[in-house]
Amino acid sequence: MNENPEKTGLIEKEDAEAADVVKGSERLYYRIIKRTFDLLISAVGIVFLIPVIVLVKILYICTGDFHSIFLVQKRIGKGGKEFNFFKFRTMVSDADTVLEELLNKDQKLAEEYKKNKKLQRDPRITRAGGLIRRFSIDEIPQVLNIFTGKMAVIGNRPYLPREKEDMGRYFRSIVSTKPGLTGYWQVSGRSDVSFLKRLQLEQYYSEHCSLKLDISIFFKTFKVVLFGSGAK
Repeated sequence: MNENPEKTGLIEKEDAEAADVVKGSERLYYRIIKRTFDLLISAVGIVFLIPVIVLVKILYICTGDFHSIFLVQKRIGKGGKEFNFFKFRTMVSDADTVLEELLNKDQKLAEEYKKNKKLQRDPRITRAGGLIRRFSIDEIPQVLNIFTGKMAVIGNRPYLPREKEDMGRYFRSIVSTKPGLTGYWQVSGRSDVSFLKRLQLEQYYSEHCSLKLDISIFFKTFKVVLFGSGAK
């Protein structure tokens, strides 16, 4: 028996619309759960932030560093909008100027930075900064960004405005989600992977983010922090 093409097409259209409704409901559920989790984690983090600030300040003073322990930078958020990003300073206070001088003097370092957007053995990192960076303590002030909704606990790296051009075709996909305190890149090698590989990992997250993936990243982060994997 031949099926009616118009009827078949109508059924397929209805099935597709139903699938879109289900998918839309799942995405809404995911966003609500994710934001609720972000608020809970950031609220707890803010409570612990004050004693951490005191301890970090004492550590800096003990190593002879009397500059501000905070770093406030413009970073790229969801949709490409810039926001003020907070973290503990781990480098010398004039890090950007020092970096420019280093790259102008050392061609090998310049090539390394062009490839990875990082230096494996960055001479700008202070003694105290190296210690708090190893255990990701420098990231804790980001709970303020999470609480205000500029960031999430799980997401992509909050990129610097000057890195937008280097992100190329990956930019639009990566900024379709909020940047995060931790993410797929951080639990997949962190500083041990190239800039291109990082972009590919973060594009994958933006295109496949889900509650299951977020939970996996969240628990893998504890292992990374505990052993200081890739924290350079």
